[in-house]
Amino acid sequence: MNSDSEQPPANDCAECPRAPKWRTDFPVEWEGDHYVSRREMVKFLTLGSLLLTGANWITVVANRLRHAPEYTEKRIGTVSQFGGERYILFRYPTEEDPCIALQTLEGKLVAYSQVCTHLSCAVIYDQPDNKLFCPCHNGAFNILQGEPIAGPPTRRLPRISIEQRGDELFATGVEV
Repeated sequence: MNSDSEQPPANDCAECPRAPKWRTDFPVEWEGDHYVSRREMVKFLTLGSLLLTGANWITVVANRLRHAPEYTEKRIGTVSQFGGERYILFRYPTEEDPCIALQTLEGKLVAYSQVCTHLSCAVIYDQPDNKLFCPCHNGAFNILQGEPIAGPPTRRLPRISIEQRGDELFATGVEV
């Protein structure tokens, strides 16, 4: 018995006489169908990474737009309260948010959140050194911009927008 006339090859090729009709219409090489080239893999990983990065940025922007805080105006004190201490304490935008307003050596009024950006300790005004000081880890902030100048804090203090109307002072917003 001749082995050529017995049975078609095991891979069931399209040119074989007993191959089903669909095999001739759709010739697929199963071994090569599962092969993925390096170029296809890199393209897939790059596009997938770009898609995930874009989705993260869209989420961040949408969250900020949706949760854009609206601050109400609040009276925080008077200019005459800045006596020899050159600072006043107040709470803004809520009663749980301690803040400090300072009068610089030049007479300019600035206000910041009193919560340190490192570990949320309360910052205090250090009048001899003219800076805001965090006693927890010896952090220090410049009183003109609220930028860290010493210690572990790396982010500036949130600035409170204040308006002076005559002798009255009003907090109007927070700049993060």
